[in-house]
Amino acid sequence: MTWLGLDLGTSGLKGLLIDAEQRVIARASAPLDVSRPQDGWSEQDPEGWIAAAEGVFDALAREAPAALGTLRGIGLSGHMHGATLLDDSDTPLAPCILWNDTRSHAEAAELDGNPDFRHLSGNIVFPGFTAPKLLWAARHRPEIFAKTAQVLLPKDYLRLWLTGEHVSDMSDASGTSWLDVAARDWSDTLLEASGMTRARMPRLVEGSAVSGTVRPALAARWRLPDGVVVAGGGGDNAASAIGAGVARDGDAFISIGTSGVLFVANDSFRPLPESAVHAFCHALPGTWHQMGVILAATDALNWLGGALNEKAHSLTGALGSDLRAPGRALFLPYLGGERTPHNDAHARGAFVGLSHADDRTALTQAVLEGVAFAFRDNLDALSSAGGRVDRALALGGGSLSRYWLRCLATVLGIPLDVGADSDLGAALGAARLGMLADGALDPATVCAPPAITETILPDPTLNDAFEQAYARYRAAYPVLKGF
Repeated sequence: MTWLGLDLGTSGLKGLLIDAEQRVIARASAPLDVSRPQDGWSEQDPEGWIAAAEGVFDALAREAPAALGTLRGIGLSGHMHGATLLDDSDTPLAPCILWNDTRSHAEAAELDGNPDFRHLSGNIVFPGFTAPKLLWAARHRPEIFAKTAQVLLPKDYLRLWLTGEHVSDMSDASGTSWLDVAARDWSDTLLEASGMTRARMPRLVEGSAVSGTVRPALAARWRLPDGVVVAGGGGDNAASAIGAGVARDGDAFISIGTSGVLFVANDSFRPLPESAVHAFCHALPGTWHQMGVILAATDALNWLGGALNEKAHSLTGALGSDLRAPGRALFLPYLGGERTPHNDAHARGAFVGLSHADDRTALTQAVLEGVAFAFRDNLDALSSAGGRVDRALALGGGSLSRYWLRCLATVLGIPLDVGADSDLGAALGAARLGMLADGALDPATVCAPPAITETILPDPTLNDAFEQAYARYRAAYPVLKGF
């Protein structure tokens, strides 16, 4: 018997096939493109997700046809907040407006001024969230808004293709600004405030519950068994937490991916909107989580690599393995705005304090430190919201750089654990949710943490130097705000 996790990322779709012992049987991926037609805009073609999924299934069928033939369940993970607008025949009316699109900043501020949103959703209405995007569409694309019969989050459009069902899960729905997160249900009050109705919204299930079964035509195409269940799944961060075994109160991870996330699991709903910390449902029933989010983590390093015509791993490799004292140059990683703690769609990145002596190595060091300082902002915000983080599991592509992990551990002042197969992340979490939807009864056993292969400790000899550099970093944003 096997289970499949599909993780829809911004840059690609990953598929991970596991057996009953959660051993990886096969994996496949397909790339995706992002369009940026205007400053602050970020879009993706929903049909590209389907083409990518077909490519992943084709590759898995070539690599492991027998294992795919024993498939029991599929779990879904995906990037959050995207607005996929469908007409009454389920055809996309426009490209999906993605999580890092900030065109609806004015609408977000307007909705956030309505106290019902923070009270019921437990969160600031960020420009990247879904509700302000629909209000923007109503005002700037009224012909599209009028035809909108259904709004789906990105991974849920994949579910529609797989099952024919309009369904979302609690964790992903938490990032729309339409969910009463404490009650785990759509809020008619919040929907009405943004010109929406419950009729336009998908049915809600828990991440570990059955949302539907694979359509017979798709099962026949890839020779799947009849009745393969599709789990509710989760937003990418909640699914990553399930894959990392971060499900009990106080468990935490730090994800150094395209964006950056500092995530802590909670056994109760703990909102503090003014901190700009996200307080969402987790992907398991009766659980919640808090997270601080920065919009550019490895994205900032990749930007530098593109500007210097250098691969990101070459830039980090040039720093060596020993942590250095922070340089004089500072980098603010706000390339496309920022969420926690500033909630500033207009913030932009900056180098500060450059000198003639600063070369590409110094610039790389400044970028890594700037992202680490942004994570420190998140840690402080989480602390103010009652989220205690004593240690964290390191995930994401940036965790491959031991230099960056040493920098992060020292700036945050906590140990960072490196797990075996930490790159499996959200795809493994999705597959685990597929197992639970198929009937596995013990989430604690299914969602076990990985074996820890290394623990990165803070460097006490550099603590004072990094504290001084962080104070300069904190002072820079207010001065540069508005530039």
